Amino acid sequence: MNHDASYRDVSFWFDTLPEPIQPREPLDGDLELDVAIVGAGYSGLWTAYYLARLRPELRIGIVEAEVAGYGASRRNGGWCVGLLAGIEGLLHRAERRAVGLALQREAFAAVDEVGRVAAAEGIDCHYRKGGSVRVAVTPAQERELRVRTEALAALFGRDAFRWLEADECAAHVRLQGGLGGFVTPHCATLHPARLARGLAACVERLGVRIYERSRVERLERGRAQTARGAIRAPLIVQATEAYTAELPGQRRALVPMHSWMIATEPLADPVWKEIGLERAETFGDGRLVTTYGHRTADGRIAFGGLGHYNFGSRITRHFPATHPNFAELEAMLRALVPPLREARITHRWGGALGVPRDQRARVGLDRAQGRAWIGGYFGEGVAASNLAGRTLAELIAGIDSARTRSPLVAPPARPWEPEPLRSLALKGALGLAAASDRASAAGRSTCWRARLFGLIAPR
Repeated sequence: MNHDASYRDVSFWFDTLPEPIQPREPLDGDLELDVAIVGAGYSGLWTAYYLARLRPELRIGIVEAEVAGYGASRRNGGWCVGLLAGIEGLLHRAERRAVGLALQREAFAAVDEVGRVAAAEGIDCHYRKGGSVRVAVTPAQERELRVRTEALAALFGRDAFRWLEADECAAHVRLQGGLGGFVTPHCATLHPARLARGLAACVERLGVRIYERSRVERLERGRAQTARGAIRAPLIVQATEAYTAELPGQRRALVPMHSWMIATEPLADPVWKEIGLERAETFGDGRLVTTYGHRTADGRIAFGGLGHYNFGSRITRHFPATHPNFAELEAMLRALVPPLREARITHRWGGALGVPRDQRARVGLDRAQGRAWIGGYFGEGVAASNLAGRTLAELIAGIDSARTRSPLVAPPARPWEPEPLRSLALKGALGLAAASDRASAAGRSTCWRARLFGLIAPR
């Protein structure tokens, strides 16, 4: 059976892979390993990569419900940004600030580590490190972004976060109504599906076995059960991110939030002269409902935003092109970047990202129970998963390092509230953020809405 067409249809990134997308052989019968990893996304692949390098004698296998990179790893925005979900709680507490700063610097370094591994392993993922610019397009956004920039610069220095006046911003990207913004060098762009698929091929060369189209139906101590067989291992790593909600008994562990993306046709050089992005910068504006865009290697703009939660933590895998969210996202992009008013939108897709109850990414290992966990990146997982996978591999290998002693190593987050409470809280927070952005665009005060959003948004 030819699966290539059905997989290419799910995102621009899979559609532009240079090789056919044919699933590897599924698990067929029982298997014994030393370490079994559930999930062949970035988290599982990075863990396998570093662990195979550290402990090549281990029998390591990955079991994947679809194909390597199918989840957020092939649906994301193509940003490799050095941010770590949930770190604000550490930075705002004086007694924990030093370890929080050290952890954030590790996240900055992970951006370069992704590029280093891609180059060393011959993974052509279009990695380009051009930094990131966040632009204020309303006075309210300008006030908020100035405050945020000063706070970040005070913690990390102005070489890490620097305010740009309007003309300086325009030297990077020219957004409609840009009033200024901040720039950070700690971000690269890449082709996320090329990275995921390249990593999968790389870990196979290192001796890791990958079984695709083998959905885990049940996780037990020392056992991952699929429809056609089970993997038994003294250690099972759960690297399922948003799809954790589909495992029995884990619906409240991580909330799957959905984000939406579009990509334009390749743009002509005169259009790029009007837009900028000559150094492969990523960009977004200052609204609460995050926007994110960049110039792809083949000369398009890939742009994402919005947010959606399905009642009961249901995950949507396929998004019809006629969905109104795509029209809203397209209008948002054309308003921000007027030179795109005639550009054709060629791809529309979306995907789920994992949100823990405290918004904090984490890894952990419980040898007594034979389980390990990794994830919770809240949409910033391309670089963060590299740091997390490297950290978890060191934990499993028994290596004492600054990473394994960092606060990234933590127990699983407490579960989300049962329905309908979590739906009410999440949809309320998203609604407030959207209302605040509309008020900002209309020139009205956003203070009370932003403060209320901060109070009810999950922490």
